[in-house]
Amino acid sequence: MAEIAVTAVLTVLCEKLISGDLMKLARSEGIDSQLKKWKKNMSLIQAVLTDASQKQIKERAVQLWVNDLRDLAYDIDDVLDDLATEALRRKLNRETSANSSTSNVLKFVPNCCTNFTPHNIMYGQKMSSKLDEITTKLHDLVDQKNDLGLKVNVERSNITEKRLEQNSLVDESKIMGREGDKEALMGKLLGEEECDESVSIMSIVGMGGIGKTTLAKLLYNDEKVKDHFQLRAWVCVAEELDVSNISKAIFQAVTGKNEDFANLDLLHVALKEKLSKKRFLLVLDDVWNEDYSKWELLQSPLLVGAPGSRVIVTTRSIRVASVMDSQETYPLGVLSNEDALS
Repeated sequence: MAEIAVTAVLTVLCEKLISGDLMKLARSEGIDSQLKKWKKNMSLIQAVLTDASQKQIKERAVQLWVNDLRDLAYDIDDVLDDLATEALRRKLNRETSANSSTSNVLKFVPNCCTNFTPHNIMYGQKMSSKLDEITTKLHDLVDQKNDLGLKVNVERSNITEKRLEQNSLVDESKIMGREGDKEALMGKLLGEEECDESVSIMSIVGMGGIGKTTLAKLLYNDEKVKDHFQLRAWVCVAEELDVSNISKAIFQAVTGKNEDFANLDLLHVALKEKLSKKRFLLVLDDVWNEDYSKWELLQSPLLVGAPGSRVIVTTRSIRVASVMDSQETYPLGVLSNEDALS
């Protein structure tokens, strides 16, 4: 039961960490890289919680590890709430000049909502110390999980068939009700917005059958997109993220060649040479993987792409979007009754 509770809390925390207002505040105060480390470490920890739940019954050390994780998760939640409150306060302050009534709303965001005064929340020694303390504790928990021999969950290990088809075709004339979604993402896909990374990741998140893949195909096959990107690749990932097979599928898509490589390192060297300084679009369709180490390995040859390169991920899980460090997470809603029946 402890594992279920901790998993739920960590999932909520990862969702909070991709909040637009919170990350805007974090970037303005220079702590965004620190919060990204939190998200990565929490994702690494989430991946072993099932194993920890089973082992803590007989192993006292694992039980203590889970308890420490639970306590730290609540501490993180408190800090993120403080930051979210400060982000709201600043947002309302910015609106005050345009709308005098905002000052009345501001009165209802009391100082007691945060442990730090509004004007020194980021600069105060107490907050800085708390952030550093949490960063250290998270890092220690990651190290301890390795010492305890906790293993990554393989919930779908019985599924051996990999789907790596290059099927990106779509009959746009038969698609109704996604024009607004496409337009919303096109601007982000083709925009030249500043980003810390050369490759920006966009995740389309929604339940199965809602139209994530269809929307990705509409974007992928748009003529403006074809003209904008020098290279494009579509890979259906499905149940298990096999780094070698997916890397090979990307290589085949961008080169048109079916080559065999002695090992993954040689494959990645060849892929880097092809992608280097090229603006590319990669679609990873139907991603389930929540293991950050696999994503870290897969993305290594992608980082050589030219600024403006994009990776579109379709997934059912907000946790997947978090693990993959998505700069843009787009929740896809259901179609209206009229469009669904068209």
